[in-house]
Amino acid sequence: MDAEEMKRYLRETFAGIRAQEANGDTFVTYDPDGDLPADRWLPFATIVTGDSYDTVSDLSRPGAYRLNMGLTKQAYTTHLGTAPIERDAKGVLISDADYTARDTLMPHPIYANQHWASVINPETTLATTKRLLAEAYDFAVRKHGNHRTRRHGTSTGSPGAAGPLTT
Repeated sequence: MDAEEMKRYLRETFAGIRAQEANGDTFVTYDPDGDLPADRWLPFATIVTGDSYDTVSDLSRPGAYRLNMGLTKQAYTTHLGTAPIERDAKGVLISDADYTARDTLMPHPIYANQHWASVINPETTLATTKRLLAEAYDFAVRKHGNHRTRRHGTSTGSPGAAGPLTT
């Protein structure tokens, strides 16, 4: 599945999502009403297609992209164990992962300590990747609902139905 196909999958699978594009990369958040203020616009998934943010994954290779997913601590540790916390001189989290490996679920090289997982060009890992994307989406929906409830006393949006991916 290439990056465009992954964007299409997100758009067709998850309701209430919005996307912002920058430098060829896509940042996807749950915002069913399209009204989140900038300080609340945090993605649950990103599709990174180049080395603008870090070079550790060597995304300058033809066709390479890294899908990143913000998971719950439980989902992260179930699939990847304890998140790394020590960094090298370049700020990359130190782990046993080969951050350049394709089609391998791994800790995010910068944000794994916040329970972000990554996979470069998922193929054989696609079924697991899709399950983790659903978990990341559900987590984003819960956080959005919790914030709405705290702020307004009501929750909006419902997960599961396909909806627009806007840029």
